[in-house]
Amino acid sequence: MNALWACGEATVRDVQKALIETRPRAYTTIMTILDRLARRGVLMRHKAGRTWIYRAHLSALDARSHAVAQVVHGFFQGSAEALVMHLSMYGAPIPAEAPAVASEDRSVAGGSQSEAGQRIHAAAPQGEVPGWPSSTSDCGKGLSRAPFGGGPSS
Repeated sequence: MNALWACGEATVRDVQKALIETRPRAYTTIMTILDRLARRGVLMRHKAGRTWIYRAHLSALDARSHAVAQVVHGFFQGSAEALVMHLSMYGAPIPAEAPAVASEDRSVAGGSQSEAGQRIHAAAPQGEVPGWPSSTSDCGKGLSRAPFGGGPSS
């Protein structure tokens, strides 16, 4: 999608060339992915001769908003507060190439990332994370509470 957002419109070959350095894939793999995304309505396409030309149907902002909504719904039972609590407790990985953006985000938010996390922790009810099953529920018994891949507890 990033390749299409950057190009505006592109053929399969154009997308393949745009991805060659970071994610080299076979032409047919990219063709299959673009075809599936077009069938789902994520991309629009039109034919120019024998070639399909693809264009993103969603803006990057719309796609990002939809993806975050899916994460909130799927992992945090629809609670945006639970997502915020998770990020304050475990942090959010920041790409190495974006330190300036991270510092701008902290200054706009009114303090450092740790200060923001402290404000969220202070406002949250102690002991439970909003949107997560309580520790007394049967949901997930026998599993560790570690984020992602903690495996069964002993």
